[in-house]
Amino acid sequence: MIRKTTFALLLFITNQVTQAQYKYPATPERPVVDDYFGTKITDSYRWMEDMNSPEVQKWFKDESDYTNSIVKTISGRDDLFKRMKEIQALGGDQYGLIRQVGDIYYYTKNKKDENIDKLYLRKGKNGADILLIDPSTIKKGATITSFIISPDNKKLAVTISQDGAEVCDLQIMDLESKKFLSDKLTPVWSEFPFEFTPDSKAITYTQMVTRDNTSDDFLKNMKALLHIIGTDSKTDKILASKENNPELNLLTEQFPKISFSNDYSYIILTIGSTKSDELSFYAPFSELSKPKINWKTLIKYEDEISGSHIIGDKIFFLTHKNAPNYKLAYTSIENPDFNNPTILIPENDRVVRRIRKSKNFIYYNLSDGINQEIFQVNGKTLETKRVPLPVGSIAGYSLSPRQNDDMLFFIDGWVIPSTTYNYNGETGILKKATEFTSSGLYPDYTKKFATKEIEIPSHDGVMVPLTIMYPKNIKMDGSTPCYITGYGAYGSSDFPYFVGPSLMTLLEQNVIVAIAHVRGGGEKGDKWHKDGMKAKKPNTWKDFIACTEYLINKKYTSKEKLIGNGVSMGGILIGRAITERPDLFKVALIEVGDTNTIRMETTTNGPNQIPEIGSIKNEEDAKHILEMDSQSKVKKGEKYPAVLIRTGINDPRVTPWEPGKFTAILQNYNSSTNPILLHVNYVNGHHSSDLDVTFGDEADMFAFALWQVGNPKFQIAK
Repeated sequence: MIRKTTFALLLFITNQVTQAQYKYPATPERPVVDDYFGTKITDSYRWMEDMNSPEVQKWFKDESDYTNSIVKTISGRDDLFKRMKEIQALGGDQYGLIRQVGDIYYYTKNKKDENIDKLYLRKGKNGADILLIDPSTIKKGATITSFIISPDNKKLAVTISQDGAEVCDLQIMDLESKKFLSDKLTPVWSEFPFEFTPDSKAITYTQMVTRDNTSDDFLKNMKALLHIIGTDSKTDKILASKENNPELNLLTEQFPKISFSNDYSYIILTIGSTKSDELSFYAPFSELSKPKINWKTLIKYEDEISGSHIIGDKIFFLTHKNAPNYKLAYTSIENPDFNNPTILIPENDRVVRRIRKSKNFIYYNLSDGINQEIFQVNGKTLETKRVPLPVGSIAGYSLSPRQNDDMLFFIDGWVIPSTTYNYNGETGILKKATEFTSSGLYPDYTKKFATKEIEIPSHDGVMVPLTIMYPKNIKMDGSTPCYITGYGAYGSSDFPYFVGPSLMTLLEQNVIVAIAHVRGGGEKGDKWHKDGMKAKKPNTWKDFIACTEYLINKKYTSKEKLIGNGVSMGGILIGRAITERPDLFKVALIEVGDTNTIRMETTTNGPNQIPEIGSIKNEEDAKHILEMDSQSKVKKGEKYPAVLIRTGINDPRVTPWEPGKFTAILQNYNSSTNPILLHVNYVNGHHSSDLDVTFGDEADMFAFALWQVGNPKFQIAK
């Protein structure tokens, strides 16, 4: 039970030290006391949670203007933005998603002198680019998030987002005329699948109740629908929803998603959430024409399956049940028995990850936590063999999983640009790809920058992987700035990837870049994830603190040169790191961060986080969520590092008032002379597909950080 008491007294900023140097917009304190099962927490900024309030909107605008009045005047800021654009151009044209139908290839591409992806086609791998969709001609700020092609190769379905909001319109284009049909299915979420039926006459999709991310119905009560092309979307058939299918016991915040098996024998209903394990149902394809589908349970949460694919009469799956490092197995799709499957790859000392498929093959990675090898399994004969790719960080996907066994694989290193390979599972032919590869040429960054992969002991002796990238000419005397980031949630792993224009620009400024592979991630399997969840969540920020202390003790950097970073759920990591050890960092960059976990469940995306962090309504969970909450750990009079907090005003995942409230309490309570600033992007959400927006935000953050660590090129203009 949570009890609230509101005090009428209005309190204003009292911190004279920071007020003397930085004239922040006034932020009143209006205390509200919550009682969380006996623990009382005062929240003086509850009033800021009403994002529709003119007072709140003015506060955000005032904070944004104030931040821009400082950050935009830092010398070197514009040079950072310019350099990011130059490095982007060095890489040439960048390809995104590629799909194949027959001998025609459809793909998104960001040309080196442009800032957004456009959609093209070409006939044959070496054909000329034919532009299909330039989202900027649809509306300013529009971007493409995903697309598919109909089986008859006559239609294209595409989701288009506006200003990074992640809520999209799903539109259908006639490929012969290159014009959009009248069908517009909206609102839909950018990451949810949509799929044409085999006759190309209909499409399945998941519809949201509203696109308003301030509504209580946002990200709730979604419906999986079937739309007959050319008909009114109001007549779309419900395939699955909480209201229509009470027998499925769906939660309000879960998302029903429809897909078809490779041969269209089955309809698969997957229930989405932040939970990493699968929950799914299935039915014969013939059920699609019936008034209501008779869904049968396929995979239950207790099966502990994190990925599955159907090939022929088998369902292949990755499970951590009694196997923290995972194992690969299969069972019959007609009579699935996940308790007694056939084990293909038993658990071993390496983690089995990244299961994917082509028409006839299953692919999986074996990882030591950082480097990987990839193997293929013949879906019919079950023959297993290693794909002869170099050991490294390997990602990939099928160009046409219903048509052939052509795969694209990508080998990445932290300071080594991605190399793309074509691989055919049937023939075993592997060769470097040239047709859909960057047209540019990066310099050999390994000549200037070195990379170390080490493990360091955390607070409890557990060894935590730490990646360190650094200029080869640095002095190991503690004088070098260091940017360290981490995440630690959902079992997500940071495998090596080319750091790209932004972090490469930071490395060029003689800054060390470190990545802490903290608990809560998945680098070391399911146990690594669980050891950073709920009651064990403190391991996440304590691992991060241990990594920063290692860098200081070994003279890579010093406290006066240390820049900490966390993004999204990584807001818990960085927020709690600076509230537990404010002395350890000179700068903190908090990007769209979850810093008020005790209030997150009240947000539209909050209930989705319960599988990861627990529910504030549960007494046991509440104790742990209170420990994760950064806002309530801020102490009046404490000396905090310089902090730049970034939010996107259209963010549907971490509502802007979370970063806003954390800014307010830090500004009011901080006794150091370090600045506390809120960076508000009014054309952005949780992230942006527009590179100019992304580079602009990062140039602001990095200029702020370099100014604070004393780089003479980055100073406030007089």
